[in-house]
Amino acid sequence: MRTLRYLGSFVIFMGYWGTRVLLGALFRVKQKSGGLYDQAARGWARGMLKGTGIRVVLEGRERLDPAVPKVYIANHTSQVDIWAILAEFPGTLRFVYKKGMDWIPLMGMAMRAARHIPIRRQVKSAAFAAYDEAAQYIREGMSAVVFAEGTRSRTGRLQAFKKGPFVLAIAAQAPVVPVLCLGTYELMPRGSWSPRPGVVRLLIGEAIPTAGMSYEDRARLADATRAALLGLGARE
Repeated sequence: MRTLRYLGSFVIFMGYWGTRVLLGALFRVKQKSGGLYDQAARGWARGMLKGTGIRVVLEGRERLDPAVPKVYIANHTSQVDIWAILAEFPGTLRFVYKKGMDWIPLMGMAMRAARHIPIRRQVKSAAFAAYDEAAQYIREGMSAVVFAEGTRSRTGRLQAFKKGPFVLAIAAQAPVVPVLCLGTYELMPRGSWSPRPGVVRLLIGEAIPTAGMSYEDRARLADATRAALLGLGARE
């Protein structure tokens, strides 16, 4: 039954919102804060949460000022991470996501039309081009969401970070905000098609400034962000 609810929610809400996004792109609807593409992302995410019986508790909402573009660095253990962040974060968000998701019917096209950014990490030149694109979006006033581990954890534990997301933050001179997703692994681990109903929590850390940093500071920034995420978890 849970699998049917999940698949049914995906078909219904992606069908509705994904179609609206593609039509908006076809008729050249402009990107703007709170506009069609933002509404579609939140509408889809909230529909998925409601359809699967998952509720989100957000702690640290005051650190999510939508007027300041940021790079949100989150841990990644579940598809639910994406739903929760899109549903609860204010402002205009664009995900840097694994290019393999482009094959998903309707969703892949809708994500590209809404200017989410696919990345091929195996090809360094393509990866840096994607981060350059994300940096330009941040300069235009959007915030980027990046899962710095590169893929979902199979154990629920925090994995090693890629350096690219921190090159992005430095290039955009945007603050990095750590985001810890708790409870998502337990409700829908990697490979599951049967999300359990329940409550997940998003813990927002203090922003880490990047002003004045250069490419050589990327490892230091990655270490500081990872430590901040581990610190958020240690307080639980």
